[in-house]
Order: sequence, then structure tokens, then C-alpha cells
Amino acid sequence: MQVTAVHTEVFVEKADLPAFITRFIPAVRENTVLAVSSKVVALWKGCTAAYENAAQKEALIVQQSQAALKTPLAWLTIKDGMVMTNAGIDESNAKGKLIFLPDCYACADELRTALCRAWKVQNLGVVVTDSMILPLRAGVIAAAVGYSGFKGVKDLRGKPDLFGKPLQTTLVDAADSLASAAALVMGEADEQNPLCVIEDAPVVFAQQTDRDELKYPAQNDLYTPLLRAAKLVGKEN
Repeated sequence: MQVTAVHTEVFVEKADLPAFITRFIPAVRENTVLAVSSKVVALWKGCTAAYENAAQKEALIVQQSQAALKTPLAWLTIKDGMVMTNAGIDESNAKGKLIFLPDCYACADELRTALCRAWKVQNLGVVVTDSMILPLRAGVIAAAVGYSGFKGVKDLRGKPDLFGKPLQTTLVDAADSLASAAALVMGEADEQNPLCVIEDAPVVFAQQTDRDELKYPAQNDLYTPLLRAAKLVGKEN
């Protein structure tokens, strides 16, 4: 798999994102996955608010969350079925504004349709990346807050391991794995690499995307007892 970050100029809010992308990436091969920073996608859709004060930011975080718990460091929230910090609302590289997430699955679909037409390809994946923090791990990785054009989960249940024992529970999170691989070369500071071309990715391309396939039932999730203790997941789940 080849992962190549693409350096661009600074994206202007509400500019034409498909045109911006094709200006810096004139063509791609079939079976390519394009990673796009969620911040650029949010700016494309005008998902910003002028920062006023901490209370205004907190109100927006709660509004954008399905569940929210204030901690000493940040808000721990659930948004669109994902645990994330501050409901994905960010101030970094925002020029005095608050940037919040749009419907990133719908945006990935829209981008993919436009880019398939511009690049004259059929099999194209688009993954929208955002920074994430793993429990008890230093530093950030990235996750897919939306994607289109490929299957986000590889189901290995029933397949044999090295010694012929059938796997019972193994699902491979392909979408988040691609997002994290891309973010490693895209950067988190002033690199100005909001795009990343991923070639030869081991994914199954698809014309329809199941936006719920990555969502895991709370009653089966390893972290549910911890989330319940933090009152982020109700007992009924």
C-alpha cells in the first residue's frame, strides 16, 4: 500500500472542494482511496461559528453530541455513534473560529461522485479523517468520520488462523485503519497536507456504502462497562 500526502494551499471556506482537489491531484488510478481532512470538508460546507467564549463552545459541543460528559481536560462525547473529544469541534488552524463536523458520510458520497466524474474512474474510495485519542494512549491517531466507495469492515469470522482454528470474533476496521495511515503523513500542525492518495489499499470497493457497518452494539462492546460508569451509555443499552 502506498500512502502519499498532497501539499496544497490553504483552503478557503465555502470554496469548491472537488475543483480544489483536482487542481492539486489531476488524475488517479482505478482502485484509489482519497483521504480528506475533516476540517477541509467542514470548511467546504461552511460548518463554522465565530468563537465568542468558552460557554458558547460548550453549548455547541452539547448540541452536537448524542451524549456528553465534562472531564477535567475536555468534553468526552458520543457523536454519530463514535466516542470523540468535544464532538469533533476544533479551534486549531481555524483562524479564530469554531469548526464543527457536517454529515461526513453525505459529504464523502458527494465528493466521490464529483471526483469519479472528473478523474474518469469507477472504483474510488473517499475517507474523511479526523483526529482521535485512544484510551490510556499518548498522542492522537485518526479515525474515519465518514467514507464512501468501499467496505469499511472486513469480516474474518469463520476464516482459519495460521493453525486452522476458525476465527470467532475478528472484524477488521478498514476505514479507520486507512484514516490513521493517511493522517500519519498528512500531519497535525502546519504541514498543509489536507489530502492523501492511498494506492493498492487492501479494501473491497463498492458502489454503495453502509454508513452503519462500523457501528458496534453497546451491549457487545468491550468499553461499555467503562462508558456506563462515566454515564455515557445508558443501562438500557
